[in-house]
Amino acid sequence: MNEYLKEQILSKNGFICDMDGVIYHGNRLLPGVPEFVNWLYETDKNFLFLTNSSERSPRELKEKLHRLGLEIDESHFYTSALATAKFLNEQSPQCSAFVIGEPGLVNALYEVGITMNDVNPEYVVFGETRSYNYDAIIRAVKLVQKGAKLIATNPDLTGPTEDGIIPACRAFVAPIELATGKEAYYVGKPNPLMMRKGIKKLGVHSEEAAIIGDRMDTDIIAGIESGLETILVLSGVSTRETVNQFPYRPNHIISGIDEIVAGLDLT
Repeated sequence: MNEYLKEQILSKNGFICDMDGVIYHGNRLLPGVPEFVNWLYETDKNFLFLTNSSERSPRELKEKLHRLGLEIDESHFYTSALATAKFLNEQSPQCSAFVIGEPGLVNALYEVGITMNDVNPEYVVFGETRSYNYDAIIRAVKLVQKGAKLIATNPDLTGPTEDGIIPACRAFVAPIELATGKEAYYVGKPNPLMMRKGIKKLGVHSEEAAIIGDRMDTDIIAGIESGLETILVLSGVSTRETVNQFPYRPNHIISGIDEIVAGLDLT
């Protein structure tokens, strides 16, 4: 790690961190993460795990990290499911939706008073899901054709797991977009709606903060457009080769969180 990166990390008062591909792969914690989290606490840094994954609630994310050996309060998590629920509640309070997603998304919608409706909903809402099937696609297409607005939690095409790269939210939404001619509105990173809320929750000015992520098309562009120091880790989706496919660059490219830890002499 170069001295400039060390100085930038040491000087920042706040950190926004992605989770999948940065903190863990599936149920495997990535190297250096416990030491990095300890450093955040010991140096009294503000930090927020800002994830485009809509599968789990902050409480479930807290419990998952507890199982992996990390103790982090649920106030340090903000998800695309929460951002989507907030957006829909502000757009159309007490609306109804046909939802294809996991409990983290469904519960976030319930919490703000949105009801489930598979007959005549105002919205069709997509998130990551393990129960994606042909019947759900057909139902979503018909509802959008009848006038339901198409919303998706995040624009990620793929995501990292212990077993490699798998399809993510945008890949699930694509057939509905193609069949209906309607483009979904994506709420998660890099949408400014989610980033503004994340920076507000973080509690520091954007110039005093850094974002650590594994995706050029969500984390890094979101950080650039929000005025954050941007750190791309190669432990998730992006590689040095894929970086060259984009017209913008992160401030720093590192192998993973363990490189930050090594640079800070915490090991």
